[in-house]
Amino acid sequence: MSTASQWHQWAKRVIDIETAAIQHLHRFIDDEFVAACETLLACKGKVVVMGMGKSGHIGNKIAATLASTGTPAFFVHPGEASHGDLGMLAPQDVVIAISNSGEAHEILTLMPVIKRMGLAVIAMTGNPNSSMAQLAQHHLCIKVEEEACPLGLAPTSSTTATLVMGDAIAVALLQARGFTADDFALSHPGGALGRKLLLRVADLMHRDDRLPQVRQDVTISAALLEISAKGLGMTAVTTADDKLSGIFTDGDLRRVLDAKVDIHSTAIGDVMTQDPVTISSHLLAAEALQMMESRKINGLITVDEQGRPEGALNMMDMLKAGVL
Repeated sequence: MSTASQWHQWAKRVIDIETAAIQHLHRFIDDEFVAACETLLACKGKVVVMGMGKSGHIGNKIAATLASTGTPAFFVHPGEASHGDLGMLAPQDVVIAISNSGEAHEILTLMPVIKRMGLAVIAMTGNPNSSMAQLAQHHLCIKVEEEACPLGLAPTSSTTATLVMGDAIAVALLQARGFTADDFALSHPGGALGRKLLLRVADLMHRDDRLPQVRQDVTISAALLEISAKGLGMTAVTTADDKLSGIFTDGDLRRVLDAKVDIHSTAIGDVMTQDPVTISSHLLAAEALQMMESRKINGLITVDEQGRPEGALNMMDMLKAGVL
């Protein structure tokens, strides 16, 4: 029966070998890498990624990373390509063909057709002298010294190196394109990243009848009724001409009670927090969250160009929207 020490030893050996494989990739970031990236950057069509077996799984991920970072890409299974899926390729596309040996029969079978279509081919292999490397316009070497599998059979270090090389390409292209966080959000509208990057304060804020606000001459007790009714733990306080003059929160109430202020006779304007932090409704919700966290406050009021309250939001709104 295996001991805990053996489990630790086996696992750490894998990590050490794969870490070394990644570090060795630096030697392959050369002029050929630059040429391949420039070909991909100039591509007027899409990047078509191909790979068999484990290389196919890695290729699928590389295609997904490219697509989400500004380089239109998709994965085509070489076996299916031989039976009709090759029709997905267009004359302006660029092919990335992945095979550790560089001798994947299913990909080599497709090369004459790909060449006839005039497509540029970038091969990612562990053998610069392989058939695929020789047929490609550009070759990216992903050679590793050893697989983490003690039998030297299961692709481990080689697939890790391939994945990292793919990430290097995708991120280099992202930076060359000037791809921004807003661009990234447009391709991720349904996930948490999209919510963080796309949602604006205006999308979350409570407005109109749901906006808590009172005039500064009303009593504290009247303001508390407004706070309870709107459920945000605060209320905006306005002047007679509807401009924001302050804010009153649950925290302010605790301080008022500690000071034994008469809540039934004292005007809210006398105890409110003056010149409160405000935010534009056009800003990103993520910016509002950063503002609340940095200032250690739980809510914000938004004002229009005339200084009148137009909305309010709190940390619970951020949590419900998935921004927090």
